[in-house]
Amino acid sequence: MDNILLAIDPVAFSIGPLSVRWYGIIIVTGIIIAYFVAQAEGKKRGLPEDFFGDLLLWAVPISILCARLYYVIMKWDYYGANPEKIIEIWNGGIAIHGALIGAITTAYVFCRVKKVSFLKVADIAAPSILIGQILGRWGNFMNQEAYGGPVSREFLESLFLPDWIIEQMYIHDLGTYVHPTFLYESLWNLVGLIILLLFRKANLQRGEIFFSYLIWYSIGRFFIEAMRTDSLYLIGDLRSAQVVSVTLIIVGFASIFYRRWKVRPVVRYLDE
Repeated sequence: MDNILLAIDPVAFSIGPLSVRWYGIIIVTGIIIAYFVAQAEGKKRGLPEDFFGDLLLWAVPISILCARLYYVIMKWDYYGANPEKIIEIWNGGIAIHGALIGAITTAYVFCRVKKVSFLKVADIAAPSILIGQILGRWGNFMNQEAYGGPVSREFLESLFLPDWIIEQMYIHDLGTYVHPTFLYESLWNLVGLIILLLFRKANLQRGEIFFSYLIWYSIGRFFIEAMRTDSLYLIGDLRSAQVVSVTLIIVGFASIFYRRWKVRPVVRYLDE
């Protein structure tokens, strides 16, 4: 009886035939909070008041499209044989790395058009990206997805998790409890958010908050991905998320070192 009471319905409510899922509510909430945080900081840093609002109008749909496209490409054996399933995004199947590629590319082009420094905008937006990721993983929790391998209930209790999380980590189709990798990544990103906010006060060189985001997120994702059971694979046992993570770590460190060595004059985060 207790398990039934603790069970979480992924559908928040329905309006006629339309079902509104907690996943969508959480994602939208994350976008809204991230927007207001970036908007407030952007205003301090001299960006136009409508800058992030206009950017989101392009970045959100393009990011969703790229997230789906990334997933479909990685699962082409299935989608190539079932092309009608490609548009069924409501059944799951989006990849955060695809979304990041779409968002970063869109922001870069948008900044070029608006004649604003991309790295300035990326530094401002980096904590907001983490806010979206922190909340987004709880959408995975509601859907019972993005989890890890089997564990015992005793293991989950040893993490001092509340019962409503522990019970959601019981996957009936598998008949076992699983690693709450959604929680590991959400907490990792929360620590990263605190670090990036502190980096603002440290007044790092322009671009270094963004590159630090790439490094921090990718280190955590690399190790957490190894626990997951739903990974996308490139070749054999080579997980695409781990390959992308290693690439982003290298890009992040290389960019910081290169810019500190080569770029003059030095522009810092708090500079107008």
